Amino acid sequence: MASTVSDRPGYGQLLRTPGAWTFLLPGFAARQPFAMLTIGIVLLVQHTTGSYGSAGAVAAVSGVSMALFAPQSGRLADRFGQRAVLVPGVLVHGAAVGTLTALALADAPLWALFLAAVPTGASIPQVGPMVRARWAALLGAAPGRPASPLMSTAAAFESVTDEFTFVIGPVLATALCTGVHPAAGLVAEAALTLLGGVLFAAQRSTQPAPNGAATASEPHRSALTVPGVRVLAITFLGIGSVFGGMQVSLTAFSEEIGRPGVNGLLYGVFAAGNMLAGIACGAVAWKISPRRRLVVGYVALTLTASGLWAVHSVPLLAGLGLLVGLCIAPALISGYTLVEALVPASARTEAFTWLTGAVALGQAAAVTVAGQLADAHGASTGFVVPLAGTALALVTLLALRSRLTPRAPGRTVARGIGHREPVTVD
Repeated sequence: MASTVSDRPGYGQLLRTPGAWTFLLPGFAARQPFAMLTIGIVLLVQHTTGSYGSAGAVAAVSGVSMALFAPQSGRLADRFGQRAVLVPGVLVHGAAVGTLTALALADAPLWALFLAAVPTGASIPQVGPMVRARWAALLGAAPGRPASPLMSTAAAFESVTDEFTFVIGPVLATALCTGVHPAAGLVAEAALTLLGGVLFAAQRSTQPAPNGAATASEPHRSALTVPGVRVLAITFLGIGSVFGGMQVSLTAFSEEIGRPGVNGLLYGVFAAGNMLAGIACGAVAWKISPRRRLVVGYVALTLTASGLWAVHSVPLLAGLGLLVGLCIAPALISGYTLVEALVPASARTEAFTWLTGAVALGQAAAVTVAGQLADAHGASTGFVVPLAGTALALVTLLALRSRLTPRAPGRTVARGIGHREPVTVD
């Protein structure tokens, strides 16, 4: 399905794409786990154990589990279709979250919480990557048809949607956990996942066609065989370290100053900066390449994250958190836009899930380290984690940025994945 666009595509044109609204609305509800799960686990487990370190470790196990299983979920969705993977996934996730919640409330030993966190993270539905794959199927290049200029707008729109969930999700989870019951955040997360996931899976007309079984001449290969995807995965690990470090450190900071309710506000300001930058990125007709935008955005992200540990007042922390958020969206959008140019359609959902999984893995590591640092040395030391994570990822990005250049038209992108049609990238 091709869309008629002008030389300056925008959000209005994007949202008029036939079939878009059928998957956007249920997809918004179904992608809440990524925004609510970590903070819900941290708040519940910290309440029952009294330790940010333990809470961060349990949340980290779920994040690592998601990072390991998400690409497999994406690969199965590419091969058998999104519905076949999503429906059983949301059912398992609801049961796993219920088990983890019950164990935490029963003061179960930490090892039992770790065990329950594994299926909780592994079953998180990969709705964000699935939505991006649907946009790519509707707008991307195909034999005889060039990629729509709306692809970059779609990447920006999805980043805005992700960050809108990060404005709503943590604030909602925090409000439910502090104002209703410590377990209410996780209960709401499971309910939204189940309802949204089932409704999203029901939209069959817009899901990309499954690839079916592999053949001997063209076996299924992982999207991770594309060198650029590996570079982007490392880059997104650093972005995950910002999310995880901010979640735990802002929670610890709010408790430390005796104002726990300010946690949701501070994280909401941080996420709002991300969302506003995403809106702006989608509204601009860019003349510089996504690769260059990624590098510039990542340098800015590292610089702004470097000052978090030194800030000790709510207004200053909110202001700096807003700047950090403003720098995340350009990096995320540029990375996701590059996937369309680097990876063929037959492996695109998997490629998106590698990036989403990398964010989750970076977030898991950051939650663990920041939690330990906050317990031992105070909240301010937890803010060192976003700086360290982004700095290490930036070094890798600068050293390997040449791998983010798409191959020449007609050349093999990744052995066993197939060939690309010509794609224009600045």
